[in-house]
Amino acid sequence: MIKKRIIPCLDVKDGRVVKGIQFKGLRDVGDPVELAKRYNEEGADELIFLDVSATERGHDLMLEVIQRTAEVLFIPLGIGGGIRTAEDVGRLLNAGADKVSINSAALKRPELIREASERYGSQCIALSVDAKWDEEARDWFCYTHGGRQQTDVRVLDWVEQAEALSAGEILLTSMDTDGMKQGFDHDLLLRVKERVSVPVIASGGAGNAEHFANMFLETDVSAGLAASIFHNKEVTINEVKALSKRNGVAVRET
Repeated sequence: MIKKRIIPCLDVKDGRVVKGIQFKGLRDVGDPVELAKRYNEEGADELIFLDVSATERGHDLMLEVIQRTAEVLFIPLGIGGGIRTAEDVGRLLNAGADKVSINSAALKRPELIREASERYGSQCIALSVDAKWDEEARDWFCYTHGGRQQTDVRVLDWVEQAEALSAGEILLTSMDTDGMKQGFDHDLLLRVKERVSVPVIASGGAGNAEHFANMFLETDVSAGLAASIFHNKEVTINEVKALSKRNGVAVRET
């Protein structure tokens, strides 16, 4: 049985960790390297940095953060945000990242997924999807640029296409549940897993340990991701793993 992963996510802007609600109102919550060390010690299975910087200087700072983090981290490190080319992917991997997730640039030019996968291996390439439900169309649509711009691309079609282009994993964020702490978007997760066989990381909505356990029991996703509840110590990774295990979910021992 493949064991489920618990992944803290750090949104990094200009070298500092920030967090908002439904992609808005960002506030400073700490130093990325110090938080990474803490999560490493607390039993995280992986760590993901999302670079939400708006400037080239911010992206350069991200490379420095990755290099410093890789020196103290003993779990896989994933990076997303601001990636436009296969060369960008290479720079992040060379800086110390283990995986890179692509969002806006892949929607603009889907072949980027195949180019990056062929050059570095599909295990290094994840597709990041920011999904939001459209009540009128009765479907989920992809958003880009940190959730600020809607596209006409339907999420279910897009993940299927991305898998065909050799994306190795899907990082799926529900904008409808992000930061609300009411639980993961099970409807979205179930529908996406009907379309793809690659691992899916669920993001957006975790408020307690039960939300992770329920999501693992009711969907076939490979990992659960959260930010603020871990940053604010509302729940620990060990608590999430212990409750999931008690409910029959296979998790990695810490």
